[in-house]
Amino acid sequence: MEKIVRNLAIGLLVLIILAPLGLLAVGETFGEWGPEELQEKLGFVPPGLEQLSGLWNAPMSDYAFPGGGESMTVSAAAYILSGVIGAVVCGGLLYVVGKKVAKN
Repeated sequence: MEKIVRNLAIGLLVLIILAPLGLLAVGETFGEWGPEELQEKLGFVPPGLEQLSGLWNAPMSDYAFPGGGESMTVSAAAYILSGVIGAVVCGGLLYVVGKKVAKN
């Protein structure tokens, strides 16, 4: 079992490190549209999205440091940090939920 967890952790680390490759992509990210982009693409904004769009503001919107420069190095570091934070938060939540489920 430990070998499987180790291999999964190595794979996750590789994916986090490769995340800045997205900076080389042309165009926009599929599915990460705000109300403005949906209005442009669909011609309307679903009412629920319009009401809830201001509920959450990402701490690192656009995977960038607040007030950070536009250099590739800074952008890559922000992408990697976003990946690490996301992996830690998701992993922590899964761990806590898993412990609760295993306890029952």
